[in-house]
Amino acid sequence: MDKVLLLILAAAGLSAVSSHVKRNYHFVYEPKNISEARSYCREHYTDLASMDNMEDMENMRKLANKSELHSLPSYLVWIGLYDDMDSWKWSLADSSFYKHGETDFRRWLVGEPNNVGSKEHCVWMDGDGRWADDKCADRFQSICMNARGPDTTFFITSTPMTWPEAQSFCRTHHTDLASVKNMTENQRVKSMVPARQKVWIGLFREPWKWLDGSNSSFRYWKETEPNNGDKPEQCVAADFFDVGKWADWPCKERFAFVCYSPETVTKKVIRLKLKTNSSVDLNDPAVADKILAQFKQKLKDQGVDVDKVKLSWKKQPDGKVFFKQDQKQRKKRSTMRKKLEL
Repeated sequence: MDKVLLLILAAAGLSAVSSHVKRNYHFVYEPKNISEARSYCREHYTDLASMDNMEDMENMRKLANKSELHSLPSYLVWIGLYDDMDSWKWSLADSSFYKHGETDFRRWLVGEPNNVGSKEHCVWMDGDGRWADDKCADRFQSICMNARGPDTTFFITSTPMTWPEAQSFCRTHHTDLASVKNMTENQRVKSMVPARQKVWIGLFREPWKWLDGSNSSFRYWKETEPNNGDKPEQCVAADFFDVGKWADWPCKERFAFVCYSPETVTKKVIRLKLKTNSSVDLNDPAVADKILAQFKQKLKDQGVDVDKVKLSWKKQPDGKVFFKQDQKQRKKRSTMRKKLEL
């Protein structure tokens, strides 16, 4: 078996097979607000820049023209990360549970939600039945609910918990954290809140999403960012005076910006020919997988980043990868080659 695999690897020549999809970044040194910048990117490229990892960030950083940035009011450059502060949703996501408009019911305190320090993504209710956003790691009692058809029953927990802990507890012992769908339910929950106390309800939001819809969790914040210091700061700029680290800024500010377009995926098919006396069935999936694994290891040994290369077998019309060439066919082809050489 090992001899067969070595023959295959030698015949393949270890050529590149497939390349990983990356982003090409394009700096635009014309200051615009975030809406104008995004419109420009979508018209000329794909969208404002998004990143999956530090490698993407390094690639973008290498492309930054410091001379161009030096001629502008700042070294700040818009990227495509955005915090939608109105993206509140209920922990219980089942749309059939809500009548028209009920998911939008709110009873905010004056000045709320305010996202202090860009860290307030969960909601409590006070003894007056008013709501505010707060840090999800804070500990309060919570309101759970049992939802069965049109009937909803509310329960208050005795133990203070963080919002995620409260959500887990309510989902384990009841239906979920409370959805407060109208004024009647708000009054019912209000009556359960202890004097001068706060209780978690099921309203929350997920901060910082990429405008292009990608789900990358990569972040490169400055030490004290994001902070929502000059409220509201819902957009993100990379500071190339500080190695490209990020900070949140009001979206109305005018900065240079970075767009992206996807790199084209390249694909290469390698035809393999091998000679073996082995009785091993090369079309056995386990054997084919082992060959592929050795291919990958050989590429890795040669310094190729195998996480960015996809290897796969191309099947013949009959569903097989390999086919046998009998002795007569080999002789015929050998004779034809000799004639051509003459």
